[in-house]
Amino acid sequence: MKKVFLFSIIIGLTFSCAKKVSQEETKPIKEEVKPERIVGGDSDAHGCKGSAGYTWSVVKNECVRLFEVGTKLEHAKDGKTYSTVAYVIFEKDGNKAELFLDTEDGTIILERKAEGEPWINGDYELIPWKGYVLKKAGKIIYTGE
Repeated sequence: MKKVFLFSIIIGLTFSCAKKVSQEETKPIKEEVKPERIVGGDSDAHGCKGSAGYTWSVVKNECVRLFEVGTKLEHAKDGKTYSTVAYVIFEKDGNKAELFLDTEDGTIILERKAEGEPWINGDYELIPWKGYVLKKAGKIIYTGE
């Protein structure tokens, strides 16, 4: 009799525990819903995707990757350490140059009068000499090849 009683208690506990577990499993789990971030959804006014490295070029009239089509200009050696660079892109006929400077919000369009002459805009002057030398107000600020 004791065995039957003990057996019925064990079976009762088993079903009781199983019932609790199954009830817990059926409760809906609330998940935190985060807004989706759309990759490549960062197009600018011209349709250039900055996250893919594209920016608008006025002289090329298209989205470009500066590191692919531009000429890299590094800060002039002045004893300081810089972590940024600038780029210049030339128009097909070579009479216009577009500067992408880390110190400016937009680009700067430089023009030259004839081949071999520097490209100029205000106090900016891009000189073709051993690569390129960019001056601002007569001071060398960038060089590149």
